[in-house]
Amino acid sequence: MNGLATHRVLGWLEGLGRITLLGVEAARSLISQRVDWRGLTYQLYFIGVKSQSVVLITGAFTGMVLCAQTYFQFHKVKMDTATLAVVSVAMGSELGPVLTALMVAGRVGAAMAAELGSMRVTEQIDALRTLATHPVDYLVVPRLSATVLALPLLTAESIAVGILAAYTVGTTLLGIDHAYAWHNMLKYTQPQHVVMGTIKAVVFAAVLALISCYKGMNCREGAEGVGRATTEAVVYSSITILISNFFLTLFLTRLLGA
Repeated sequence: MNGLATHRVLGWLEGLGRITLLGVEAARSLISQRVDWRGLTYQLYFIGVKSQSVVLITGAFTGMVLCAQTYFQFHKVKMDTATLAVVSVAMGSELGPVLTALMVAGRVGAAMAAELGSMRVTEQIDALRTLATHPVDYLVVPRLSATVLALPLLTAESIAVGILAAYTVGTTLLGIDHAYAWHNMLKYTQPQHVVMGTIKAVVFAAVLALISCYKGMNCREGAEGVGRATTEAVVYSSITILISNFFLTLFLTRLLGA
């Protein structure tokens, strides 16, 4: 039993080291190589534009349900007009980046792992090496760059739509005063909250792109291997995002004073 646990821990550490090396190699390639604008543009469209619908729906309904639940509790102590302030701070620093990253990981991360896994199974990645094309330069860097660029923009959209939806629900359905709700939101929402959410979005983007690309490029043979790599990419990306969010919150709160 102890041997099995040790083997799993060593395997986990080995995977973590391989992902780190992949990230270092991708960063070095991004600095030293020319940008593949065609690949980057397509990945921006696939990751950013095509993910907007699911991200906007998630942000809108998260803002609405957070507004309703906050109002129900604040109404008991006559703090109705502070509802929108809570929603804006929560969406800007926590819920916006986390939920956006989770939705993108479920959609884009799975697609990355499946695409690269299929290329590995059909030996297309080996064919790139025979043509003197580095797979990291051609496959990983455009996906990593596009994710890092697109996810903060998607997060900003999610935050804005979530706050707008909460404001609409609070002022029309719950009867919160328009002026006081808006005034308190601007009073208690600081630029540090938005900066924190943006930094988190960049970190989450790098995490989910690296994990998805790593799982796809190192999957086992056959359809079962591709399916397992796709599942592991989504699960590991989501877990890593949730764990890293806790430590980022502690670090950035002390750093930014948010």
